Amino acid sequence: MPATNHDDLTWGEIARVVAIGHKVQRLKARGKGTARLEKQADQIIADAQAREAKKAREAAERRKKK
Repeated sequence: MPATNHDDLTWGEIARVVAIGHKVQRLKARGKGTARLEKQADQIIADAQAREAKKAREAAERRKKK
């Protein structure tokens, strides 16, 4: 279930993305590469968006059948 009506992420996904963002900032401060972590955060967000889009399509089809 999404954290709010305005986003696709659950509270757990939000926490994971924030934790990854914190790691990214620490690594950038040290001059290290962050592409892998940024890709991981982007994948979490993409998965959440796909899940919510699928739910919306299924709900629309259920309403259509009635």
